[in-house]
Amino acid sequence: MNSNPAAAPSRDATLIEARHLGFDRAGRAVVDDVSLTFRGGEWTAIVGPNGAGKSTLVSLLAGLLPAARGTVHLNERPIRDWAVRERARLLTWLGQASSSEGDIAAHEIVRLGRLPHYGLLGTPSAADEAAVAAALHETEAFSFAARRLNELSGGERQRVLLARAFAAGAPILLLDEPTVHLDAPHQRRLIRSLRERARRGYAVLSVLHDVTLALAADRLVVLADGKLCADGSPDDTAVRDKLVAVFDHAFTIERLGGVRPCWAAIPNLEE
Repeated sequence: MNSNPAAAPSRDATLIEARHLGFDRAGRAVVDDVSLTFRGGEWTAIVGPNGAGKSTLVSLLAGLLPAARGTVHLNERPIRDWAVRERARLLTWLGQASSSEGDIAAHEIVRLGRLPHYGLLGTPSAADEAAVAAALHETEAFSFAARRLNELSGGERQRVLLARAFAAGAPILLLDEPTVHLDAPHQRRLIRSLRERARRGYAVLSVLHDVTLALAADRLVVLADGKLCADGSPDDTAVRDKLVAVFDHAFTIERLGGVRPCWAAIPNLEE
């Protein structure tokens, strides 16, 4: 077990684990007995129909919601045993409703991602500033880094929030609908970033509504009605079949050729 939350991620190490996780809302199990292990070096896409429990699961993994049943472990320790600052250095979360308004410069928002490293009363170091600049370049937001958030488009604000998450440098990255407001080129850029971070040993988890983008991940976790329905590679026929089934056969999944063959969801428009 790695006791240093700020240490570089290690491929294949178990970084975050859900054990029989459950959460109720209005008397209904929104997440129901879900057990999952996420290791460094893997990008996982969490998919499922509306109301499947995807966002709730990610919030539970981030420690933002208290589990009604089961536990979440980070680096093999219960999440409740981590001090807030330690947890923030180990895990970064970006929600689909994250705040992105205000009269504050984009680069200042991104710098907030480094707070777990230098603290509220500390001063950013040269390494912190370098991480901020690198994240702004990675999300192609550097050109408007000095502009205020209220001057930016929805897609530009989303790129700033992604840069904040990337700047943190935490080995566990939880992203809930990270492609929201992004156009096709920036969606492609984001997917490349997620793949690259996974190759560097990060555990990357992203909730995605776009099934074709999700099929580009190393691993699919399929949820429906709060339950885990499938977990495995997009290349696994059983996983793909379950994915189609939970969406009521609204699409088929076809393999596309090319230099790097991939899977794509094709809408089923027939009656």
